Amino acid sequence: MGIRFILLVNKQGQTRLAQYYEYLTIEERRALEGEIVRKCLARNEQQCSFVEHRNYKIVYRRYASLFFLVGVDNDEYSKVELSGSNVELSSSKEELRMAYGLIPERNELAILEFIHLLVETMDRLFGNVCELDIMFHLEKVHFMLEEMIMNGCIVETSKSNILSPIQLMDKAS
Repeated sequence: MGIRFILLVNKQGQTRLAQYYEYLTIEERRALEGEIVRKCLARNEQQCSFVEHRNYKIVYRRYASLFFLVGVDNDEYSKVELSGSNVELSSSKEELRMAYGLIPERNELAILEFIHLLVETMDRLFGNVCELDIMFHLEKVHFMLEEMIMNGCIVETSKSNILSPIQLMDKAS
């Protein structure tokens, strides 16, 4: 499940951080952010934290006054071996995927866990993280995301490994 973008948005719908892992023009980003933010902020707390929008699945979580939104591929499949199966083709898209041994790689709960890890890491760096911490230390949050994600894949989950380069930069300055 490849991460395509991460958005941090306040309750008023203002984007405080946007990190993209695929190319989109500024106009496409602005339109996408507006649509997704309106869709997620309109939902109540009893609804689930997963929303489908265009070709993305949005996994989001609210912490205090901030919404953490992560956009992942909605239609990502991985090939598995079918040993000696003789399958008949049908018109259903899902049946074709199953016939060719394509199984979905969807794990929304892992993305929710990633969001929680991101918040815990920010808490460790800033104390109790709030919107102002992100606004005044935007470069540190981007460095943190660069340590955690590469090309849309989560590569680091250790809080100490994520924070050590940022703490070294703080000592040097």
